[in-house]
Amino acid sequence: MGDGHARVTGAGLGHGPGGGHDHDHGGDHGHGLDPGSGSGGGHGHTHSHGPAAPVSKHLRKVIAAILIPFTAAVVVGLAVLWPGGAPPHARTGVGFDRQTQQATVTKVASVSCKAVNASGETPTGDTSTAEGSSAQQEASGTCKKATIRVDTGKDKGRTFTEIVQPDQSRQLHEGEKVVAAYEPSAPKDLQYSVTDVNRKFPMVLLAGIFAIAVVVVGRMRGVMALVALAVSFMVLTFFILPAILQGSNPLLVAVVGASAIMLIALYMCHGLSARTSVAVLGTLLSLVLIGLLGSGFIDWAALTGNTDDSTGLIHGLYPSIDMSGLLLAGVIIGSLGVLDDVTVTQTSAVWELHEANPSMGWRGLYRAGIRIGRDHIASVVNTLVLAYAGAALPLLLLFSIAQSSVGTVANSELVAEEIVRTLVGSIGLVASVPVTTALAALVVSADRSGPQAATATAGAEAASGGPAAGRSGRGRRRKR
Repeated sequence: MGDGHARVTGAGLGHGPGGGHDHDHGGDHGHGLDPGSGSGGGHGHTHSHGPAAPVSKHLRKVIAAILIPFTAAVVVGLAVLWPGGAPPHARTGVGFDRQTQQATVTKVASVSCKAVNASGETPTGDTSTAEGSSAQQEASGTCKKATIRVDTGKDKGRTFTEIVQPDQSRQLHEGEKVVAAYEPSAPKDLQYSVTDVNRKFPMVLLAGIFAIAVVVVGRMRGVMALVALAVSFMVLTFFILPAILQGSNPLLVAVVGASAIMLIALYMCHGLSARTSVAVLGTLLSLVLIGLLGSGFIDWAALTGNTDDSTGLIHGLYPSIDMSGLLLAGVIIGSLGVLDDVTVTQTSAVWELHEANPSMGWRGLYRAGIRIGRDHIASVVNTLVLAYAGAALPLLLLFSIAQSSVGTVANSELVAEEIVRTLVGSIGLVASVPVTTALAALVVSADRSGPQAATATAGAEAASGGPAAGRSGRGRRRKR
């Protein structure tokens, strides 16, 4: 340009020979550089951080052409698969499938275990074993006789007694709130029994502290994150779980539900923008990879998904549920939360790199972004593996006690499930970094043609006192 102005679309950079011009392009930009005065190249600039520079209308149309049909497909999937509530069934009285009431321990007295022993005889088993030693202790030690009052339900105010053996891990204390299971078909004096401690208050208190911390640190973003978290739980509770119980394909339900959670959470927390849309695309592609890998290796490793009491009870109550499909659904949903973190971070990193140096092409943006991503990969994969290992720690301890070899442990279905879950999720996380970084680099730089890129380079040099600024303050185009 004849007057020496170097303009960068979207970055808000303006430069004039005498400091009298200040061009600001794109009302939604990340940096505004205010020119200094004088014509000899003495320039000062300030940075004002704001939302990311908007991409061109053409790119917005391309992104919309991908995401709008995808969103419509998710909405249709929700409508078609919506269960309308979990199907009813007769209670089995096993595990969580029991009627329960809230109760309070009103009195605890010490009694002789021998006096309350049903047979009245001392066990004569081998006391060198854990079972024999426990039986001997129960017969000769001091037990506790707890009186418990039912606080809810049709038997409110009714009391029953519970004998607590000295070697039981959970000891009852006077005034303690407990959960009592109710079995109507049992004899009247055996209908109620203590199954757990009522820990609602500490759990609610901890949740409140968490919410306050998120809002104080995150402010409005924190509030939106909590709302998105609530919506995610609603989708899980009112759609995913009942739809699986009604016999819908677990994998299809998980894909539709996870996609709905992804769209709601990301756009609610990060706003409706091209930056968020790129993160959504990166997450979607990574979920597809996780689904394909998970499906292939679950079938290849012959994992049934029916490995413990909980899955056995589910299979017994609802034989039509595909348990291996349920395992794959868990892999997809479990990976979604960490994927969101990775894709949003990588997209934001590329956008900030572009705003810091608008002259950088997509290759430079990708190389810089992937260097950030490598650090992210190392920390996230380690976090994921340790999270699964921590959850399976009691199981791993049992194998250690049995002195089983690593190969034997890994080959057991219970551990193999966790290995497949961890590795498939980790592969998806690793793949999400280059995929999302490449998408973000392409999108953020795609609407800049050759001449515009050259102008951006000259403008950046002028702002930093480089070669372009040394020639009487005039911006100069350079061919690439």
